[in-house]
Amino acid sequence: MDFIDKTIEEYSLNHTEKESELLYELNRQTHIQILQPRMLSGHLQGRFLSMISKMIRPTSILEIGTYTGYSTLCLAEGLAENGKITTIDINYELEPFTRSFFDRSEFAKIIDFQIGNAMEIIPALDEHFDLVFIDADKSNYVNYYHLVFDKVKPGGFILADNVLWSGKVLEDYEKLDQDTQVLVDYNKLIQDDIRVENILLPIRDGIMITRKK
Repeated sequence: MDFIDKTIEEYSLNHTEKESELLYELNRQTHIQILQPRMLSGHLQGRFLSMISKMIRPTSILEIGTYTGYSTLCLAEGLAENGKITTIDINYELEPFTRSFFDRSEFAKIIDFQIGNAMEIIPALDEHFDLVFIDADKSNYVNYYHLVFDKVKPGGFILADNVLWSGKVLEDYEKLDQDTQVLVDYNKLIQDDIRVENILLPIRDGIMITRKK
């Protein structure tokens, strides 16, 4: 993910609202205790997700890929009154760590944290969403999009993280690994889908914002 100029990134961080004390602690403890801490959304992307959520004011959010819950808490900041965020992760070993931060947050009662296979859980969800954030196994990005599309309200948004994949999406498709090929396929799928409007932003590792017409 280190393909954006470091001085520009540092300047951006210096001109971005600070994360809360709880988010700062979650960020730090993830780096100290958890494997692959680069999977954490982090300060800049977290403030972006919070801002997007506050702009939309969703009543219902679906997050695919919780990790340690940093992005969950950021997205929850913009929920409308009586709103709820459902977040799904398959890694049961992280549940105690993640849930401990959820429980300490002001959003404890409006976070529905589900452990299991998102491909099985999503079809069983009996609700429609204003905002979906996809940040899980890259090999299923296209599948997740198809699964959630009919559950997104007209005018709702689907955000997908890591769609630039450290710049590897620019390389020769035939030589790409499977995950990168799927991300290239995902980006093309969105670009070609006449049912949506979209913009790909080079924030951190790339975020695709898709709005359902």
